[in-house]
Amino acid sequence: MTSAPANGDGSPPLSLYHLLDPEVLANPYPLYKRLRDEDPVHWDPYLHSWVVTRYPDVVEVLQRFKADRTPTPERLDELGMGELTPIAAVMVQQMLFLDPPKHGRVRRLASVAFTPRRIAVLRGHIHQIAESLVDELVGLQSFDVMDRLANPLPAIVTAEMLGVPTTDHDMLKGWSQDFAEMLGNFQHNPGRAKKTLQSVEEMVAYFHAAVLREDSHPTEGLINALTTAVVDGDRLTDGEVVANVIVTMVGGQETTTNLIGNGLLTLLRQPDQLARLRADPSLVATAVEELLRYESPSQHTARMAPEGAVLGGTPIPAGDAVIAVMGAANRDPERFPDPDRLDIGREDNRHLAFGWAAHFCFGAPLARMEGQIAFETLIRRFPVLALEPDKEIQWRPNLGLRGLTQLHVVTS
Repeated sequence: MTSAPANGDGSPPLSLYHLLDPEVLANPYPLYKRLRDEDPVHWDPYLHSWVVTRYPDVVEVLQRFKADRTPTPERLDELGMGELTPIAAVMVQQMLFLDPPKHGRVRRLASVAFTPRRIAVLRGHIHQIAESLVDELVGLQSFDVMDRLANPLPAIVTAEMLGVPTTDHDMLKGWSQDFAEMLGNFQHNPGRAKKTLQSVEEMVAYFHAAVLREDSHPTEGLINALTTAVVDGDRLTDGEVVANVIVTMVGGQETTTNLIGNGLLTLLRQPDQLARLRADPSLVATAVEELLRYESPSQHTARMAPEGAVLGGTPIPAGDAVIAVMGAANRDPERFPDPDRLDIGREDNRHLAFGWAAHFCFGAPLARMEGQIAFETLIRRFPVLALEPDKEIQWRPNLGLRGLTQLHVVTS
């Protein structure tokens, strides 16, 4: 890794660039604190972006700044990156990267297919999946939580929710991780571009075939709901269905996988809070909210400044990139008293882990439910659970979607 030059006093310069350092990535919160305290609306010359870290400024960016930041295929050609055109063709149709009125149209149609009632009926079945996965772990003295629960649980649930074979869940998870690496990192990585392109092409073909199957063999899954959703005579095109199934699949899997892994690691590192949850399982809902705040699965997102933007008294030129650091806002002491303390009973916990306003993650109820069920099941089935000694904690090399590659625990 190339190092940014030090300041005149020898201290490292303020920059999210330091997340490329594995030690900073393992604990980014001191860096976030420096940014909040020293320069909360910070021009980062290494990333050519503004970086905002205070809660009200992050809310302002999420609420009012432009999400339409994906280069068009034509723009990629101009930049000499035409090989990425298939990826851009998908992303420009995803609601994550749309502004009004396009965003409202796609989200309105998608929300018809993603109602609280649909999520609620999944609860019992998610319990069954979690119990089945944990059944295979009972009797083991140690296991990797990521490999045996945090990865497969959301992947299986996602497959069932979409209406595709659950036997495909490993393939879906592989595609999801590839796409997430692109979403979560600052820089274009030429070394990964070929793999990401292959994954996107395979996903598009897979889900186009699934859309076509709905005509003759309809399911009760999300793909069918999206293809048949009609609001005021409007419906999604097949391309829009495929693009938004992909972003829903990726968001649903990566957020929940990271919530389970990050959350359990946090509880194991703070055994008083784990003991508190064991003693009172009714705290699981507030515990999940606190774990989402404390170790947010999604750490930051980018927007584009509109005309006349001002943050914290600083004018932001129209069209400039702005990185809103939710992971820093969720530790802002002006919003959360004693923010570096984990409190699984914390009240008034309006964190930003799922975004804000129009782009608030509509899969949040499902992620919350899966997290609650995963923690409740693990704690109930394993009276003893601790980090395995001498096993290194391994964080994914993903700067924005914070999660673990491995989490080894012992049960006795």
